Amino acid sequence: MDTRTRPAHGGRRQGTTDGAATARDATGATTRDGTGGTQAIERALLLLRVLASAGRRGMRVADVVAGSALPQATVSRIVASLLREGVVERDERTRNLHIGHVVHELALVARARYALPVASRQPMQWLAEQTQDTVYLSEPSGSEAVCTAREEGSYPIKALPLHVGIRRPLGVGAGGLAILAAMPAERAEAIVAANAERYPAYGGIDAAWLREAIAQARREGHATIAEKATPGMTAIGVAIATASGEPIGALSLAAISSRMPAKRRAELARLLRTQCDGIAQAVAAP
Repeated sequence: MDTRTRPAHGGRRQGTTDGAATARDATGATTRDGTGGTQAIERALLLLRVLASAGRRGMRVADVVAGSALPQATVSRIVASLLREGVVERDERTRNLHIGHVVHELALVARARYALPVASRQPMQWLAEQTQDTVYLSEPSGSEAVCTAREEGSYPIKALPLHVGIRRPLGVGAGGLAILAAMPAERAEAIVAANAERYPAYGGIDAAWLREAIAQARREGHATIAEKATPGMTAIGVAIATASGEPIGALSLAAISSRMPAKRRAELARLLRTQCDGIAQAVAAP
């Protein structure tokens, strides 16, 4: 049973009297100096990004405080306002905070900017059927990659599932690594530097290792992460790029490492590359 509280929309608005400050959140984004309503909006969005990084499992208030680098009193005040508005919900059993129903309702009327998930659906289903492994679509969002679609294969032992909506620093997964490798070197390096403090929390990845992995992905034309982000798992990723070379997403395949010998990795990379090229053409078609 869903135990999350869903407050009625229309609670009173609340500003902030905190002084201007600059903070870096768990997503690597920074808040700008500001005052009054502008600062309150920026901080509320900062907390939503931090909360979204936990996916569907939600997050305790203390973790939101740690991830946002904002004072606990500030976080508590903003969270209380977001709870009243239904933008955030609290599970009464676990006390975890979750993205609220109002965000979903607003998203229903959001302008469709990208055809990527639609164009990727059949290729992902085909890959899952052919390989029996789990296929993911990742899209870049600032310094992060967001999982926007997933197709599970039929192999009984599966890679640890990455839920749709999960946000991770670019480079943590094979899809995010492929996106980084497809970017201009200067932009990719700026993202690695911005996320440097976050990487160690993901299976011991660090900026030095990631720079080597990016160079290897550029040489080979696909990204590989083995025994890093998730022990016992290996993933292969290929970027989906526009005609100008701009990476707009990536497909990746993940499986237990025993199913990923070098010969099979090469074959999976070939299959991924073919499907990614087809998706890029479909997205570009008028």
